[in-house]
Amino acid sequence: MTRFKEATYSVTGGYSIHLRETGSGPHVVFLHGSGPGASGLSNFRQNVDAFVDAGFTVILPDLIGYGQSSMPDDIDYTLTLFVETVRDALRQHGVRHATLIGNSLGGGIAIQMAADEPDLVHNLVLMAPGCIEELGVYFAMPGIANMKSSFGSDDFSPEDQRRLIESLVHDPVHVTDELVAERYDVAKRQPKAVLARMKTHNVRDCLQKLTMPILLFWGREEEFMPLSGIDYFFDHCPDIRCITFSKVGHWVQVEREAEFNRYATEFLDETR
Repeated sequence: MTRFKEATYSVTGGYSIHLRETGSGPHVVFLHGSGPGASGLSNFRQNVDAFVDAGFTVILPDLIGYGQSSMPDDIDYTLTLFVETVRDALRQHGVRHATLIGNSLGGGIAIQMAADEPDLVHNLVLMAPGCIEELGVYFAMPGIANMKSSFGSDDFSPEDQRRLIESLVHDPVHVTDELVAERYDVAKRQPKAVLARMKTHNVRDCLQKLTMPILLFWGREEEFMPLSGIDYFFDHCPDIRCITFSKVGHWVQVEREAEFNRYATEFLDETR
């Protein structure tokens, strides 16, 4: 079992951000997506060892509203809030130069951070990143529509949690009892505001500022982020490569674990 160093930092607004770290070498920061029960560890547990073995320090923050970080119920969950709080925690943790690896909402956070502080972000690995469409487009996607309606219920159950995780993958074999229990434990503590008051802005205009190397992953059976997002990167970013997978949903890093780990670590080695 991977051993992590854990830390919690007081950040912008008086909130706390929790993170885990393991390995040694250049920093690689994994930024998880949204949804009931999400956390850094539950999103990326299957990827950590491969990156450590490849010679990197892996950092897994829990975003505000998720995991073991603060879960305020009286605020709007804006992209600016996510970016500022996780960036503050990373600075306090001593991260000055890093690769950002972001899935879904985490991808949107990574894009905004890279556009704001290109000296901080060496390169990007993005898996079906969010925040490049208007919110209405995302809320019309079947996965997000189902997530919002289920989590808004007062009797949200482990069975609801399982169904939501199954919508993240094409093949439900990847949804284990342990994963359901882990994410349900977080979801029970989360306020409904995490989704009901999500107000992330569109960062598509930031893409033209991203001059660093970018590796993009997308599953063809994606139910959360429209595949049209791929073209935005090719239209606006000068150094982009994209890998798409058939019969894969929103969690490329889980459903194609071995291939994701290999392609991503090779990319990081080539662009060090």
